[in-house]
Amino acid sequence: MKFSHLYFVLICFLASTGFSQTLASKPAEVGLFEHLDDTIPLDLMFLNEKNELVKLGDYIHKPTVLSFVYFDCPGLCNPLLDGLNEVVGKVDMQLGVDYDVVTISFNPGDSPAKAAEKKRNFSTHLTDANRQYWNYLVGDSANVNQILNSVGFKVKKVGVDYLHPSAIILVSPEGKITRYLYGTYFLPFDLKMAVSEASQGISRPTINKVLDYCFSYDPQGQKYKLQITKVSATIILFFALILFMFLLIKPKKR
Repeated sequence: MKFSHLYFVLICFLASTGFSQTLASKPAEVGLFEHLDDTIPLDLMFLNEKNELVKLGDYIHKPTVLSFVYFDCPGLCNPLLDGLNEVVGKVDMQLGVDYDVVTISFNPGDSPAKAAEKKRNFSTHLTDANRQYWNYLVGDSANVNQILNSVGFKVKKVGVDYLHPSAIILVSPEGKITRYLYGTYFLPFDLKMAVSEASQGISRPTINKVLDYCFSYDPQGQKYKLQITKVSATIILFFALILFMFLLIKPKKR
């Protein structure tokens, strides 16, 4: 192998590695950072949609789906609640028997009255009997920040709105985090498997984390957009490594 070839590959490798490290060194302000196997603080106090002071642990006695929204969201929150409402109506499990759902607002300014309104709007697939097992909670900034930090849910306030990720989080009856399901649309099979795993306390990482790496939310366009710079840096690094290994093991000509 010619020295010039090796030098070129090393330059590409070092440049792409340095570029990726520069990107990685920037602290993420918004996103979801999985805390699998951690236990959420069950002693936190919130107000439910009936304006009753309740403890979070009072709602977690079986596998529980946690969703985090704010009630005046112009973007992802309503599609998330729509998707959760839809999959609850399709999954081959019974709400209140096999699992519960808890939606928590991360805007300390949201009120129980707004929580009650959201519950009415996003419980079309629920019957009167099981509607009580999907609860909406609001709280002060201290309790909200504690629950967000415990699950790795990072938000950033911009004006009156928030930048935030979109996902639901499964916890076991003991409050152990077992699964993250990303996006605003959820397959019944995925939810059923996640609930079954949570009932046994089995945690599973999700391959959908790559979506959070490759895409960022555009609050103005109210949609996800591809992070071209980050993806390009990863691709360059990947192919530089392949080329380097190929040239390294390529037999020398006599």
